[in-house]
Amino acid sequence: MSQEEAAGSSAQTAEESSQDGEQKKQDEADKEQRQPRQPAWAARRDLIAHGPDFVSTLVRGDQFGQTGGTHNGDQHIYLGGPAPIPRTMSGPISPKEIKEVGDFFRGCPSFDKALKQLRDDRLVILSGGRETGRRSAALMLLRRLGIDRMRSLDPPASFPELADQVDSQAGYVLCDLPVGRNHPVREAQLLSLRERLEHTDAHLVITVEPSAALSGLPFVRWEPPSAKDMLHAHVTPATGESAWPELCGLTAVKEFLTRYHRPAEIKQFALQLLAHRRGEIDEEQLAAYGETAVASQVTRWLTEEKPELHDKAFLVSLAVFDKAPYAVAAELADGLFVRLHRIQAPNVQPSIPVFGSSREERLRLAHADGYMTAEITEWGPLDGKFCARFRDERTAPMLLEEVWNLHPSARPALAEWIRKLADDRRPLVRTRAASAAALLATADLSSALALVIEPWADGRNPHSWLTAANALTMTQLLKVPTTSRILHDWCTGDIESRRWTAIRAYGLLGPVHHQETLAALVDAMHRPAPTEAESGDEEDADAELSEEARQLADALELLLLAVREPVLAALVELLPTDRVVRPHALLAFRQACQQTKDDDTDRPPVLHWYAQAAAAEDQTAAQHLAFFWNALLADQTHNAYALAILRGWVRRADGDPEAESALASLLAALVTTSTNRRRVKHLLDTVRDSKSAPLPVAVRLSKHLALD
Repeated sequence: MSQEEAAGSSAQTAEESSQDGEQKKQDEADKEQRQPRQPAWAARRDLIAHGPDFVSTLVRGDQFGQTGGTHNGDQHIYLGGPAPIPRTMSGPISPKEIKEVGDFFRGCPSFDKALKQLRDDRLVILSGGRETGRRSAALMLLRRLGIDRMRSLDPPASFPELADQVDSQAGYVLCDLPVGRNHPVREAQLLSLRERLEHTDAHLVITVEPSAALSGLPFVRWEPPSAKDMLHAHVTPATGESAWPELCGLTAVKEFLTRYHRPAEIKQFALQLLAHRRGEIDEEQLAAYGETAVASQVTRWLTEEKPELHDKAFLVSLAVFDKAPYAVAAELADGLFVRLHRIQAPNVQPSIPVFGSSREERLRLAHADGYMTAEITEWGPLDGKFCARFRDERTAPMLLEEVWNLHPSARPALAEWIRKLADDRRPLVRTRAASAAALLATADLSSALALVIEPWADGRNPHSWLTAANALTMTQLLKVPTTSRILHDWCTGDIESRRWTAIRAYGLLGPVHHQETLAALVDAMHRPAPTEAESGDEEDADAELSEEARQLADALELLLLAVREPVLAALVELLPTDRVVRPHALLAFRQACQQTKDDDTDRPPVLHWYAQAAAAEDQTAAQHLAFFWNALLADQTHNAYALAILRGWVRRADGDPEAESALASLLAALVTTSTNRRRVKHLLDTVRDSKSAPLPVAVRLSKHLALD
């Protein structure tokens, strides 16, 4: 083959490969486009460094066994073995600190258990979360034993080295000893340490994280005293016991005690409470401290070295999935972690600990509670779902707002993660993505719109359109300025996907702003049809109009079922006079009648609505419903569908006396014309049961209407 032929062949292959790639992308896009739209009413209900030894020694700068060559820099030669490892020194704990802790410390069952173990074994390990008062408890344990001389230890490189540091008669405190699968504590090591403590007449309190690998070793799970007991301990020395009932009865104090707070925050609140008692601040300022404490906690989570990035991602995911299944928040948090890690360390492959932190440890870190509840699905509630929620409901929005506004480096990862949630098949996940976008919009509308909501609305996947609609709906409910203007512009604009998004959002907003919603939808119905130049050929234009008709009908359907009488009356007024609104209104009413289950009963929503309207003193709503039914039966487009719906209602009324009574009243209002009388008679005569026998309820309805 010549070079020209080879080059031509290569070019052709590359072109074919490129075409195949483009075709694959187009097929995937078409596949997304072909995904079925979720029905409007159903969608409404559905609203997270190992190397060889020589490498490590080179990194540390130590060289053993150098035999030749040229060496630049310092050279240290040790004779008689390797250099001794410097011993970690201990430092004295100030008597002033011990006294301050002792003045306000209160015991608890876990403290009493730890005290007994320390007295018997000279050593106790306290396992508890950070910022729970572990260190204060350690100091008080030693003080209760009458030990005045206390020293603080730094975590040693290895546990056996700890014995060399307890070299005198004293009480020692070692906080945050790293104990993991790579640094376990053996029973023999613990026994050796106890022997050393007995020899020096010393005592030692060690605090560890709840995740520490202490299998088989004695330890005490640290649970601090209640917030009320700690607040009492800080306040009563200054006010006396007599003032406590009055102070404890303040609304701000009651609200503060219902939420979780760190011991340090309780101390600060006690100072505020004493200031209030002296008249220096009012109760409103006192109550505001609770929010300040939450904000401070969120800032510490995001800015301090601990927790690590993987746990920070879980906290953000839990903020999105607060009061949702824990497993969902933990699962999706890994995706956020990968994106954040890509920004923080782009050249390092992220490592996700598959079997890392326990559920209890993560909830303790997040100041969250776990509870069992039923999960609501489209098939009914499912029992036994473990969910998680922050103890303070203000944590989730504060956390999202701080990540979005105060840590802009995290924005690309957070925005991409939230956008991706809209592709999830679980309605819960898509809905929470929308609510997260709405909360971000309250913090910065323009950025949330550009980075999250608009990409959803401009996508090809109808799921993303629905998520964008849900996000704008919640943004409007959160009273974010200019949201109404955005919805109106999108609703009457030329971009189909944004128009669909705004129309669906208006449908969801109907119960709150039904007049504004209906006016915007009518404006959208009257917008000029796209010209041939804008939309392509005639067939495409017809297809677009047909799809838009369904969009508008979906929105009107939501309005009708959610708001009922005001929207029904407005549409009845427009139906005879507005030829543009009429087809949309009839389709919306037909779709509403096709719904098979009301939120409150198993009866079809419109049939249940008619039953209530017929029993009311004012018969206007019942007359309007009958007016719509007559319009459906008289319309060639909807006549067959309407009769099929009535047939289904007749079957549902068999065994439901209330439904039968409502249906009898409705049919009586429809058989006022000879045409409808013939239609209803034929319908009732042809409704059969499984044995092809006349349905009893149809026979009774025929007799009631005197159709024989």
